[in-house]
Amino acid sequence: MDLSEPCFDVAHLGHVELLTDKPEESLDFFVNVYGLTESGREGDSVYLRAFDDYEFHTLKLTASNTTGMGHVGYRTTSEAALERRVAAIEKMGLGLGWVEGDLGHGRAYRFNSPDGHVFELYWETNRYVPPETERPALKNIAQRYHGRGVTPRRLDHFNLLAVDVAAIREFMPAALGSRITEQIVLDDGTVAGCWFTVNNKSYDVAYTRDATGTRGRFHHITYALDQREHILRAADIFLENGVYIETGPHKHAIQQTFFLYTYEPGGNRIEVSAGGYLIFAPDWEPIVWTQAERAKGQAWGLQTAESFHIRGTPDVPMPAGAHG
Repeated sequence: MDLSEPCFDVAHLGHVELLTDKPEESLDFFVNVYGLTESGREGDSVYLRAFDDYEFHTLKLTASNTTGMGHVGYRTTSEAALERRVAAIEKMGLGLGWVEGDLGHGRAYRFNSPDGHVFELYWETNRYVPPETERPALKNIAQRYHGRGVTPRRLDHFNLLAVDVAAIREFMPAALGSRITEQIVLDDGTVAGCWFTVNNKSYDVAYTRDATGTRGRFHHITYALDQREHILRAADIFLENGVYIETGPHKHAIQQTFFLYTYEPGGNRIEVSAGGYLIFAPDWEPIVWTQAERAKGQAWGLQTAESFHIRGTPDVPMPAGAHG
């Protein structure tokens, strides 16, 4: 692939599969506190969605003896685009092969990231058809606004941890055609974080360095709300339901989103966000943040919680002397 020529074979982030060892508690959180809607069940998995996600699901919650991410799915822009991406990924030697899909979509091609996270690409999808109780008043929205819990509008992005973020910086443009929008480069040249997009959202995935040196871990998933005020309301909802708030509400320096982080009962980190920016420049130059600039904290000076730098799922012991 010629990385100097933009590639638009991948349309958008489709869904994330989260693993939980507390399936009943996790499901209760996502439906009644977070405010997603169940759209189906199959085997050990429950399929969930936000009210303006057009696809059948954006979160696949799977009962497991561990936590973290099972896989992440991206939808391509066409069947031909899917075949082009498969050919490129197979040349990279990271392919896992085709799967038949599930309740949410048709056949998909799975592959590994250099850090061992499982990705899949698909074209054929199962669009959500709301039952009578979820039918919206307006034809141009996928589902009615039910107002249960936090009630996010749509899936926004996810964050993964990696031992070598520089390798991911090479992988994402080559595999998905992603553009790099922002990155953190430390004084010694280490790439500590990198943000990627396949469309004009400022990012759909972030990769940050795993301080434990463990491969394949998950950091967080984020759903979007419409306004900053909705993030404050989410904080009150979490408070009233006894849900621990890790950090926020506050504004990120990187990506400019207003944020709030918490954990679902299985231990996976969950975020709600609002705001941010869109990218229209076809020749966008990645923003580079220095070690000194990141040491200043978030946009308005809040220092990032220490747990944010070191905690991921599945949980692993922190090595002696390590730091975020």
